[in-house]
Amino acid sequence: MLKGGVGKSTIAVNLARQLAAQDHDVLLIDLDPNGHASVGLGFDDQYHNTEETIGDVFFDDADPTSVVYDTSYEFDILPSSEDLEQVEREIVVGDVFQPSALLKREVVDPLLGDTYDYIVTDSPAYRSRLTDNALVATANLVLPLAPGNEAMAGLERTIERQISPLREHMDVDVLSLVPNMLSSRIDQQTQDRQLLERLNSHDNLQDRIPNFARITDWEAVDAGDLKPSPGIRDRTSITKAYGERTPAGLRP
Repeated sequence: MLKGGVGKSTIAVNLARQLAAQDHDVLLIDLDPNGHASVGLGFDDQYHNTEETIGDVFFDDADPTSVVYDTSYEFDILPSSEDLEQVEREIVVGDVFQPSALLKREVVDPLLGDTYDYIVTDSPAYRSRLTDNALVATANLVLPLAPGNEAMAGLERTIERQISPLREHMDVDVLSLVPNMLSSRIDQQTQDRQLLERLNSHDNLQDRIPNFARITDWEAVDAGDLKPSPGIRDRTSITKAYGERTPAGLRP
């Protein structure tokens, strides 16, 4: 998503954890220069250590496994680093063959299938070479949407500026649109409800909404006969889990 603050990193971490819980081998790649997923999982030292990073894999033929770490939560991570913006500048100005395919060529293709069943990326919340690399490498997207006036606008920007141009050259699939940070009540005209109503009424988006967000009988909701509990709600348990640097549901 070309918008921050929608729970992108939190969803990426917990998606990796849930896939791992189903006995899959999973790698989480943190391509966000802010490093929220990496630092949130306790990889502060790796984030601040720029001696060996994904840049070495991109430009110096380093083995991608040399910058991969065990998170102790059943999945591995290739953490972000504080010099990731410099890595991106090198992608932009350097003499790099197919610069948007670096991640796919140097990391994903060597590891996916033989070493990992799934690779999840957490990309920046703005258009960049790093975001392009994540799209080309995965070709599958899970897009979080938080309530607010910018929710649908952010989705439209992402489709218009990144997904549609890429679809001219390759298949890109939006696996899911995830309404995130919703309140537990949607029987009032709030931004939470407006987001769900727009998603459920949009012909091209309905089949991308998770089951928990599918609501067709709003009259039953208003009458109190239907009390859905949609979305990843804005709960203190998720905030606490992130503060304790563990995926939700795995706090000791």
